[in-house]
Amino acid sequence: MNLGLIAGNGRFPFLLLDAARAQGVPVVVAAIKEETDLEIEARAAADPGITVFWLSLGELSRLIETFQRHGVAHAVMAGQVKHKQIFSSIRPDWKLAKLLMSLSTRSTDMLLGAVAKVLGDEGIELISSTAYLEPLLAQEGVLTAREPTDNERRNIEYGLGVAKAVAGFDIGQTVVVAAQACVAVEAMEGTDAAIERAGRLMGSLEGSASTLDRALTVVKVAKPNQDMRFDVPVIGIPTIETMIRAGATCLSVEAGHTLLFDREGLIERARSAGIAIVAVPRGY
Repeated sequence: MNLGLIAGNGRFPFLLLDAARAQGVPVVVAAIKEETDLEIEARAAADPGITVFWLSLGELSRLIETFQRHGVAHAVMAGQVKHKQIFSSIRPDWKLAKLLMSLSTRSTDMLLGAVAKVLGDEGIELISSTAYLEPLLAQEGVLTAREPTDNERRNIEYGLGVAKAVAGFDIGQTVVVAAQACVAVEAMEGTDAAIERAGRLMGSLEGSASTLDRALTVVKVAKPNQDMRFDVPVIGIPTIETMIRAGATCLSVEAGHTLLFDREGLIERARSAGIAIVAVPRGY
């Protein structure tokens, strides 16, 4: 049975593709023209078990028809689709337009949950995006040689409360904290952009009489009722590089609900920059 892969941007789709193919599972990729890296074509050219079809964001009917034609009964979503793409650049076909009109709110969870239901009604079950990537989920504890300082731990405790509240409204999943004060909250711009914004704000305070500690702590959480079929929190080396540029010294994620891409490289880069990474238990 073929696995369907709805591929967004970044490395996530490629990791899932590699994991599925390592288990001998043929994959039918629905590559989103506005998001998916063209490298996916090279992967397909080198592996007869991978078939790629390009679709524009909003072509829900074509997505369903493609999967049904190729015997896809189970599918996964992997890779980010920018929120601003979903809500401003999308050109819905009749099926998606009808779905959008039926939504009581236009949150990402509401939209993707509705898409999952439509797929299910058409005989295509959307499964967890971590189904083939369980080893990449962060395990509880300090992941780096350096543990968070007392001040960073206080930032984490404060940040968790703020981040969970924000995530509960499906606004974002990341906050950036300094001296137990919230410097930036993630919204549609995404995690890295929120960290960059916090770094710029701290930079603008240079030489001022601000009482804020300049060291930033990044706190990323899963949503209270996180649907692991989509929008799973992800951390990779680019996020660590963004933290370095912004002057962030500590990263907190939720154990069992955060994927760590290129784990060894990520931790080594954090170590070399003096960044502490800790995975706190769910509900901490």
